[in-house]
This record gives sequence, C-alpha cells and structure tokens, in this order.
Amino acid sequence: MTVGIAPALIPDIERIYDVYFSAFKKDPMGALMLSVLFPGGFEGDEFRKAHTQATADYWAKATNQYTYKVLDTDSMGIIGMVLTDAYLAPRTSEERANHGVPWLEGEHRAKAEAILNPLWEARESIFGGRPYIYTHVIAIEPKHQGRKAGALICKWGVEMAEAWQLPLYFEASPSSVGLYEKMGFQKLSETIVHKRRFLARPRTSKCL
Repeated sequence: MTVGIAPALIPDIERIYDVYFSAFKKDPMGALMLSVLFPGGFEGDEFRKAHTQATADYWAKATNQYTYKVLDTDSMGIIGMVLTDAYLAPRTSEERANHGVPWLEGEHRAKAEAILNPLWEARESIFGGRPYIYTHVIAIEPKHQGRKAGALICKWGVEMAEAWQLPLYFEASPSSVGLYEKMGFQKLSETIVHKRRFLARPRTSKCL
C-alpha cells in the first residue's frame, strides 16, 4: 500500500473524524484526551451529525488551521488525518490570544483548559509572534498503522517547513515521541508533564 496526503474537503469531515476517534481511543494518552475534550462521549449518530456541522462551521472561519487527509492511493480511501496550524506571517499579541475550549462549560472546560493551556504557553514562550508551523494532531486508523504513514507525514511536514523557511513544531505523546526522534526531530527542554489529577501520563513537545 502506498499513501498520499491531500487537503481535506467538507465531504471528508465525517470520515476524517471516524479515523481520529478510532485512532485516539486505542491509544492510552489519546483516550484520556478524548475523555477530557468530549466528556459527554463521542459515539452515536446525533453526536456525529452535530460534530460534523460544528467542524464545517469552524472550517468556514478558520484562518490558520488546515486539515489534511491521508489516503491509501490504491483505493483512495481515507486512512488518516493531520491537523496543522500554519502561522506564515508575524502576529500581534491580540492575534495570538488563547480562546480556550469554548464548546465546554464549567468544570469540564476548566479541566480541558488546565491541560491545553500549558501547551499554548510553551509555544508562546518559544515562538511568540514569529511565524512557525504547528502540527498538533496525527491520527492513523489502527488497522493501517505500521505502514509508514506517520513517517510520510513527518517528511511532508519537513518539506513544507523548508519551503516556507519556518520551524516545524510537533506535540508528542509517549506513544508517538519515538517516531519523531527516529525522524530526526529535536526534543525541546519545554517538555510538559501535566498534574496527575488531569492526566496520568506526560505529554511532551518536539520541534524541528
């Protein structure tokens, strides 16, 4: 099987997030993150319909975030997905404002932001308003893992970063950090270990 990467389209949303949820719920860190970000669960037709619409609405107004699909080039089926924020020009402090997790409320929002805010703060401390490329989600459908799709994504990211002459930043979990090290990424000193009451495992960061 060969794989390729292409921009995701509106009709791809439901399949892309089927892959995302399938991949993350099989990974210990991913499953913990899903439970925090979607405390009401992420199964069922009602959720899928609402999530697909909310994603389409977000895509319509997003200015820096790009979603890509990973394809089996023989069947042209979607087997993976990538979320990348590309900050191609300098930004003001106002443009860099952290808007948190607006789809949650109360304790659920506080818990999610306690986990996600340190990741945002780390990027701010490293890059500030300078341009950079930030890849924060890579998901490959479990039955297609082990077929070098992750390595392809890393190479694709490097090519994009080199074309723009920008640093490429990955956030890594304990299960994915080995891939980035194998692909030659440099581990940063800003590794984040969340408090035990929020996550049982550390989440680390990488940068090229």
